[in-house]
Amino acid sequence: MTTDPTQLLSGPKGPDGPTGHDEKAQPSEKSAARRRWAVLAVLALAQLLISLDSTVVTVALPSAQAELGFSAGDRQWIITAYALGFGALLPLGGRLGDLFGRERVFLAGLAGFAVASGLGGAAQGFPMLVAARALQGVSGAILAPAALSLVSTTFALPTERARAFGVFGGISAGGGAVGLLLGGSMTEYLSWRWSLYVNVPLAVVAAGGALWLLTFKRMSGTRPRIDWLGATLVAGGLFSVVFGMSKAETSGWDSTGTIAWIGAGIVVLGAFIATQARVREPLLPLRVLADRTRAGSLLSIGVSGIGLFVTFLFMTFYMTELLGYGPLDTGFAFLPFIAALILASGVSATLASRVPTRVIVLVGMLTAAVGMLLFTQLPVDGTYAADVLPGMLVAGVGVGLFIAPAMGAATSGIDDRDAGVGSALVHVAQQVGGSMGVAALSAVVTSAAEDSLRGQVVDAASRAAAAVDGYQSAFAWTAAILAAGGVMAALLIRPGTVESSEAIEVPTAA
Repeated sequence: MTTDPTQLLSGPKGPDGPTGHDEKAQPSEKSAARRRWAVLAVLALAQLLISLDSTVVTVALPSAQAELGFSAGDRQWIITAYALGFGALLPLGGRLGDLFGRERVFLAGLAGFAVASGLGGAAQGFPMLVAARALQGVSGAILAPAALSLVSTTFALPTERARAFGVFGGISAGGGAVGLLLGGSMTEYLSWRWSLYVNVPLAVVAAGGALWLLTFKRMSGTRPRIDWLGATLVAGGLFSVVFGMSKAETSGWDSTGTIAWIGAGIVVLGAFIATQARVREPLLPLRVLADRTRAGSLLSIGVSGIGLFVTFLFMTFYMTELLGYGPLDTGFAFLPFIAALILASGVSATLASRVPTRVIVLVGMLTAAVGMLLFTQLPVDGTYAADVLPGMLVAGVGVGLFIAPAMGAATSGIDDRDAGVGSALVHVAQQVGGSMGVAALSAVVTSAAEDSLRGQVVDAASRAAAAVDGYQSAFAWTAAILAAGGVMAALLIRPGTVESSEAIEVPTAA
């Protein structure tokens, strides 16, 4: 059953219509459109919270380590705890929105994120900080699918939908760079604790906007049961894979622990897929994965995670270690990347109704690959303008071109009952893809650096040259992954524009 999308956010239903007044009192289309864009602002702010939190703590880690006294080996757990909580519980978080109402789950995720951020900022020791980061990840796993599915169901008109996903996708991809800038600013001028505290007012503003603008639908009928076996299996499988990847960074890919954790995760995820074909009310209905356009879009989003995570991590290392940049300077250095990404997202939104989605995705991913190739030319004694900026601009344009169409295609045509779990898949693809990419390419950096030092006199100059060799190798592999992923995604995504070839149903309020 469908309704006019302009009535989706017109307010709670009363006895005489959506606002409790006569039907003539319904808002005009112009008013409803303004309300939809106001809702997007709230959802985009929530997505910014999630995206920036993957990097905002990165530049604050040395200060936190000095104050709390944990070791350099333990430092990775501040990052890994968030990734584990976020990645492992995303499918369950998506299904909770489908079962209990995305608006309510959205608010619950914001509340949890604010509480976790406050606890992390007030941490008096390493265990408390790690626990707070894990709770942030869990809250993000609840919040992220709800936000994306609300974008998908709020914007049904093709032209509006393309622009909305342009904004949302740009923030999703560029939020990590914003996090580096924000974290650097907070650490340099206030304290590392404010890189966590800053989430609290942002979450409060987003929650206030949600309470004002969103229509909280009353759930009616028999509520489906949660597939707890499936939830346990997918959480355990994703946890094992992500944890195994994190061990690879420190223990190596050939270590027993790395192989055991990753192998166990793959087996458990296989068992999860097998159970989903048999249970009556699956956590992840396999029909969601059956569409080839969705599969190609998820592939491109996963590869985008690799490109983004690798760029943020290794370019941060290059600028801090080789160019001598401080936290704030490093954050500012990513601003051109953000600007290029946002501009390209606007261009892709304009093209979405006229150019086949797979063409935009292919061109964007190949352009991002060219940006990575530019990074393979980084010298030891480089300069920002000549050696960093060109790659930043080209990579930003490439990611900006394809990320929004890919997110839109991945969530188009999904039945409303599956919108939450379908949106969760987008975040699973980006998070797991990024985590796997960083782990694999960190090993590439280490191996290339060791090869470069073999037979050399080890001094500051040779170490710097070895580090650059490692980064160049990682960016070369990233370029190849982006190019191959672009071709594969283009072959999978069906011809034509997604919005014109797939009808998107907008549900009525229950």
